Amino acid sequence: MKKTNQGFTLIELMLVVGILGILAAIAYPNYMEYLQRSNRSEGQAQLNDVSARQERYYSQNNTYITDPADLAKLGLAVTNNKIVSPTRKYELTVSKVENDGGYTLTAEQNFGDSKCGDLVLNAIGNRGADGKLDTGNASDKQKVAGCWR
Repeated sequence: MKKTNQGFTLIELMLVVGILGILAAIAYPNYMEYLQRSNRSEGQAQLNDVSARQERYYSQNNTYITDPADLAKLGLAVTNNKIVSPTRKYELTVSKVENDGGYTLTAEQNFGDSKCGDLVLNAIGNRGADGKLDTGNASDKQKVAGCWR
């Protein structure tokens, strides 16, 4: 009777480990980018919601909320003069900036988004990233478009 060995050789095993390593090196950054984008969508939704509430408040009172101490007048829960997102990934603040149309909303991120940073939206509808509005140059437009998709 001839006995045959069954199993894997060390070379076969190392090939599989190498292939898995390459797949993981490609998949992990893509997964992290996906998570960052999904977190950003929460900040965008929060900015759009507060913006809509600002417009509703303006139609009733002929003024916008620009003082962080008055944010509760928009009908949202306020903590330390900030509106905190449900998952606590963003804290939204309001301010008045020259030529912003009435208010500027800033969603400060709390999850380490180094690509886009803090999202910004003003009353005119201008969007921004890294805590700054789009200034109109090509690199800003591209960055803002990537952060708000």
